Amino acid sequence: MTRLNLFKDKKILITGHTGFKGSWLAIWLSNLGGKVLGISLQPQTIPSNFYDCQLSKNIKTAFINIQNKKKLEIIVKRFKPDFVFHLAAQSIVLKSFNEPINTWHTNLIGTMNLLESLKKLNKKCAVVLVTSDKCYKNIESKKGYKETDRLGGDDPYSASKASCEILIHSYINSFFKKKGNKIRICSVRAGNVIGGGDWSNYRLLPDCIKSTFNNKVIRIRNPYSTRPWQHVLEPLSGYITIGIKLYNSINLHGQSFNFGPSTKKNYSVLDVVKECRKNWHQVKWKIQKEKYPKKKESSLLKLNSKKSKKLLNWGSTLNFKETIKFTINWYKNYKFKNIKPKTYTIDQINEYTFQAKKKNFYWAK
Repeated sequence: MTRLNLFKDKKILITGHTGFKGSWLAIWLSNLGGKVLGISLQPQTIPSNFYDCQLSKNIKTAFINIQNKKKLEIIVKRFKPDFVFHLAAQSIVLKSFNEPINTWHTNLIGTMNLLESLKKLNKKCAVVLVTSDKCYKNIESKKGYKETDRLGGDDPYSASKASCEILIHSYINSFFKKKGNKIRICSVRAGNVIGGGDWSNYRLLPDCIKSTFNNKVIRIRNPYSTRPWQHVLEPLSGYITIGIKLYNSINLHGQSFNFGPSTKKNYSVLDVVKECRKNWHQVKWKIQKEKYPKKKESSLLKLNSKKSKKLLNWGSTLNFKETIKFTINWYKNYKFKNIKPKTYTIDQINEYTFQAKKKNFYWAK
């Protein structure tokens, strides 16, 4: 018996389950015996991890836009979830310049619609609302941003996520702190996640993999920009930890948590592609001299996750090299092995859990 057994037979609502992170979370929780209902748009990429892993066979799906408040309220009312993991978002920074209105409506109004729906839920429910590490006002700090640091954002995506944090805490204090409140909420902020099954545009690893599949050279824009690279299972284990703790106690209600890699070293875009090549020799790249697209991107971004380590006994299970190896191995299986993607996705979840148990992290005990 482990703490993960809590999810068995529980009703779990995941928004954004057709996306990269959402699909991994849906696979993980359904494999633990959870009764998962996913709310999302149709998959936005081809290929799609949602379809490749045949998620519709194991979980219920409602293809709706979270901007549709009425439909969202009906689903929440009928499903009566024990857990809610809100991952639905327009999550591409560069896309937010071309679609600012949709970005704001999806990220901010969509979150508000979910909170409005939860106001009418009269049962205990643990709610994990996912924003982003980009919700912080980025001053290129080398120390890493703490949960109490200033919020902000110069691009539409980052600004929408900072606004989400303000919205969430406004709703918690206005509607979810009344006597007898049964809804327990935390917001969570994670860094740049990588892993198998991500096919998005304008992301380093998917672009690298797609180029390699087609025997092409990947062009990298900002080779020395650093990000808090981590495998997708790292923040998801943090979200799961929050879910377990919120369900068992109200102590963390209203708080925010960072989930970033434990390493003190900052790894650049160039570090990532070089490590990819060590695991797959066909990976080739070329540094793009001209700045295209001409949009401002942060050169340094780092999270401080000391609060999560202290209060949640959470930490990184994989180091940088293991993270890249996990990711490349997934795509190599996809390309060369006649195995269902869901099989090696679950295999990686099980291997990750095994390694986390050895580190004695709270969620894996």
